[in-house]
Amino acid sequence: MEKIYVLDTNVLLHDPLAIYAFAEHKVVIPMTVLEELDVIKDRRDKDVSREARVAINTIDKIVGDASPRELQAGVPIRIVSNDVDKNQHQRSEGSLAIFPDQQIVLTDNIPFLNGNHDHANDNRIINVGLSLQATHPRSSVCLVTKDINMRIKAKGSGLERVEDYRKDRVLDDLDLMSKGYIQFTGSFWSTLDSVKTEAHGRHTVHVVNKSHLSKIHLNMFVIDDEDFIGFVVNIDQEFVYLLDVNKQHLMNQNFWGILPRNLEQAMAFYLLRHENSDLMVMTGPAGSGKTLLALAYGLQVTMEEKRFNKIIVARSTPPMAEDIGFLPGTEEEKMAPWLAAFDDNLEILHGADEHSFSSIDYVKQKANIQFKSLNFMRGRSFNNALIIIDEAQGLTQFQLKSIVTRVGSNSKIIVLGNLAQIDNKYITPLTSGLTYLVEKSKSFKYASIMHVNGIERSRLAEFAEENL
Repeated sequence: MEKIYVLDTNVLLHDPLAIYAFAEHKVVIPMTVLEELDVIKDRRDKDVSREARVAINTIDKIVGDASPRELQAGVPIRIVSNDVDKNQHQRSEGSLAIFPDQQIVLTDNIPFLNGNHDHANDNRIINVGLSLQATHPRSSVCLVTKDINMRIKAKGSGLERVEDYRKDRVLDDLDLMSKGYIQFTGSFWSTLDSVKTEAHGRHTVHVVNKSHLSKIHLNMFVIDDEDFIGFVVNIDQEFVYLLDVNKQHLMNQNFWGILPRNLEQAMAFYLLRHENSDLMVMTGPAGSGKTLLALAYGLQVTMEEKRFNKIIVARSTPPMAEDIGFLPGTEEEKMAPWLAAFDDNLEILHGADEHSFSSIDYVKQKANIQFKSLNFMRGRSFNNALIIIDEAQGLTQFQLKSIVTRVGSNSKIIVLGNLAQIDNKYITPLTSGLTYLVEKSKSFKYASIMHVNGIERSRLAEFAEENL
């Protein structure tokens, strides 16, 4: 059966290359979608306007010099690929058609939606699906949109197949996302048939058959209910090598006067300290201490150990804050409302000082803390720097990739985020750039991940996170 996919505008804004995601099937772009992209490409919201332009250029590249008749019937989608001899060649992957929805003729046997009100564009796109479903009875017609309400409307209007765009889903279930550790109920040793223990100076390494730890990666922890803590230092084809970590030593780590309050924070301390890590991702609920740990570590390694020359702090901002260039003041002053959390944590670190405000200003200058807008980080290269990205759950996969690629020599990036606090209507926990980064980097030997779960802000914050 022929499959026809009608794409909504938000799908192309979410993934400008979505046209290539439907294999050998037919992709239909309603004329209304092109009109919406044309309006959006000139918006001041730079991220969205860029995605619209990329989508338009992708369509233009596929369409080429096709005639109007060919364009309405379907133009082959050709993908350039490399064969065994490294020579480029094109293969056909389905077709792309433009549907002139303004020419749809209303008939009694097709339940078209009225287009003369505030949701006219949505209705016209739904009408394309209804029209194709009526005129192609032997085909499977599906409307693809990320708008939940539009999916409900389409089904209620009689469209048989309506789907969300799923290609960008990193996982099927958020519970499958790596937490940076594996926890065993009871004793870890009771699950093993045999184990080999080696002494390397002051360190003890346990060699465990890989079959017992199938979903393990480098720089992960293995913990159990009897206070065993193992850190994965090596994995070969047959064995996993666990460094035996003393729990008391772990809980007594110290960054800039801050001690861990629970085991997960302690493991995060350990990973931050790990010298073989260029990327650290910390996830967890509000109040778990992610920002405080990252900042305390940054001050320690910048001011005391002189490992980096500066600390660069940035976070995702709402669309209305994207164009901060029009606002008065320096970049740091413009970003201050969205980076107030770092000032709050600096107050925690130095609030007890006799002259706390002077101490905070001194630390900012001495550690060379720079507050940056993510918009102005593209195209730059940051060397000898510790980069902290906060609230990363609101970033797309493309945005987070563009930031991580800015990291230069002798630099480290710490990415923080809470997947329960996504305020971008086109991003879900399963499609967030933060989830994407965790899953793609978990097998990278120079990356580490930790989900800090305990709420340490206050007993009220813990109650609110769990019950409200």
